Amino acid sequence: MLQYLVGTASWLAVMRLIADFGSDALAGYTVAIRVIIFALLPSWGISNAAATLVGQNLGAKQPERAEKSVWYCTLVDVIFLSILGVVFWIFAPEVVNLFVDSPGAKAVGIESMRILTAIYPIWAIQMVTVQAFNGAGDTTTPTWIQFFAFWMIQIPLAWALAYPAGMGTKGVFYAIALAQVVAALISAYLFRKGKWKNIEV
Repeated sequence: MLQYLVGTASWLAVMRLIADFGSDALAGYTVAIRVIIFALLPSWGISNAAATLVGQNLGAKQPERAEKSVWYCTLVDVIFLSILGVVFWIFAPEVVNLFVDSPGAKAVGIESMRILTAIYPIWAIQMVTVQAFNGAGDTTTPTWIQFFAFWMIQIPLAWALAYPAGMGTKGVFYAIALAQVVAALISAYLFRKGKWKNIEV
């Protein structure tokens, strides 16, 4: 519960930052993030499959097979989200135009969609490896990863880029992207270290 609270609350904090730039900015970002999250649903399915495979294989005393399953799921998810990311990057204007009419909202929506879908492959790594920890029964590690990436990096950096650096909403989107990259790198590193293999399921 705490793990999901950490992640969800960070998105609310981002919304609060975006709101400072006006209703058009908020509308554009809201449209983009809803489309982005909706498109991630199949990826969540792949991540949950990885979690199930980890739990099953650890229960069967096959930790190496569990690890191979996770990297296979990661590869599948990276390929899927890479293709989806290219499609969204190219057709971002058409997608955003379906939901908003204001030129200002369209500009922010397109900008955020292109920045965030550019890291879709990295997002795939983060999603699968985090769920793999959960499947191993280690819910503490992903909670700390998300707290560090989203609250210690994403929120302060979003504020710094948006205001002192003068980048506005674009700075917020770059901060989100960087936080996802950090979360993916840490999660993949810790998963590869393999301490989760010693957890009794």
